[in-house]
Amino acid sequence: MSSTILQKARDYEEEHSAAISAAERPAYHLTPYVGWMNDPNGFSFYHGKYHLFYQYNPYATHWGPMHWGHAVSTDLLHWEYLPCAIAPDSPSDNGPGCFSGSATEMDDGRQLLMYTSVVSEKQPNGEMRDIQTQSVAVGDGLDYEKPACNPVLTQKDLPEGYSKFDFRDPKIWREADGTYSAVTVALTEDGSGAAVLFQSKDGFDWHFVTVLARNNNVYGKMWECPDFFPLDGKHVLMVGPMEMRPSGEFHNGHNVIAFIGSYDEKTHTFTREQVQLVDGGIDFYATQTTQAPDGRRLMTAWLQTWSDTEDKPQGCKWFGQTICPRELHLKDGHIVQTPVRELDAAHGKRTLHEDVTVQNETALAGIGGRIADLTVTVAAGEYRSFTVKLAADAAYHTCLTYDPYTSLLTLDRSCAGSRTDIVHTRSCKVRSQNGALKLRILLDKNSVEVFVNDGEQTMTAWIYTPQSADGITFAADGQATITVEQFELNL
Repeated sequence: MSSTILQKARDYEEEHSAAISAAERPAYHLTPYVGWMNDPNGFSFYHGKYHLFYQYNPYATHWGPMHWGHAVSTDLLHWEYLPCAIAPDSPSDNGPGCFSGSATEMDDGRQLLMYTSVVSEKQPNGEMRDIQTQSVAVGDGLDYEKPACNPVLTQKDLPEGYSKFDFRDPKIWREADGTYSAVTVALTEDGSGAAVLFQSKDGFDWHFVTVLARNNNVYGKMWECPDFFPLDGKHVLMVGPMEMRPSGEFHNGHNVIAFIGSYDEKTHTFTREQVQLVDGGIDFYATQTTQAPDGRRLMTAWLQTWSDTEDKPQGCKWFGQTICPRELHLKDGHIVQTPVRELDAAHGKRTLHEDVTVQNETALAGIGGRIADLTVTVAAGEYRSFTVKLAADAAYHTCLTYDPYTSLLTLDRSCAGSRTDIVHTRSCKVRSQNGALKLRILLDKNSVEVFVNDGEQTMTAWIYTPQSADGITFAADGQATITVEQFELNL
């Protein structure tokens, strides 16, 4: 039975969602039912459908008391909105709300949600602070109940010296023997983050197991949104560091990084071997993965970052979106990302231009639009730079520019419609191939996702360009030989 607070949210979203037409939303990127979205939560396959929850303020297009929005899909492209799943309506989460978490299936067929519950408490010095604990909710894929045992994890379950103010974002999964495991993040006594492993036999009574990894002030400060999963014979610990300083491929601010290594399941020891940036673009945070019924490891993320959340279209009726889900694989010790293969089934009309020589800005017949799957292959050769303009007209454009001498690919959305002086340009170093480059570009109404050299790297950004700006052009300093393939998307 839903609480008054939850029912209020459900009534509000049902009433106000009618004011948002399908034409006002992206074609295949999930947006909130109404209001605000940040971190995706509870990404899982349950009772024949993919479930995706998300941090949610239904009442405004800015962050507010956190609920969990809810949507389901059979193909990861078309999403059906379900009523708000949980709201800040219990003693353990009656303050700022129900923060990020995850989902799994129980032995009795019910779905178990695990999330960070937050209450505000007055401290000895008189200051009000948010206390973070972990709670659970159990349901049938539509309605969820919070048991009396909440919260199921508190500061007392952490090692000595760990903070009760920064202890959040549980990612839950089932072990082969049925054990429930969850990794959370917590702030340690040195002022930086750690990934902490807990386990439970029944999903309700949890205990501390080990600290999987400590930051030691190397990768930013506090970590967020952890995930821990097997991938092609290795294990991956994925986290979102806050307050990063720029170093190598890691940019300042919020990043998502992946530690790749080995895991001893008996001793619960994770040995880090490699670390990589997960996305080199501008807007990508709060990743979460799940395993598809066919064994694929799928990842979603918030197609946004915290530094630019105030830059939104005037009068917008929703804010925030998720990426098109991606498949993850390991290649030579490096995570490779590709769009989910379900996108191929949406391919419509194909336009192909082979071995075209470009120099001055060139448009190609049939290449354009704002909803497309575009692949651009640049042949090895002598040219000084190569540029693709997307979502372009006389006033607007977003550019991808490649410098073969430095191997830098630069994403620039300075002219994409923003009115705020925030980060609009970012570069990543790609594998040098004597000028050869392959870019797969997913375009939707409000976003660009770039997959470099079959997913060796990715770059992601939102764009708030008017939909009438739908040109795509190509240019080179020197001469470049390119092959361009575009699929319209039947969505």
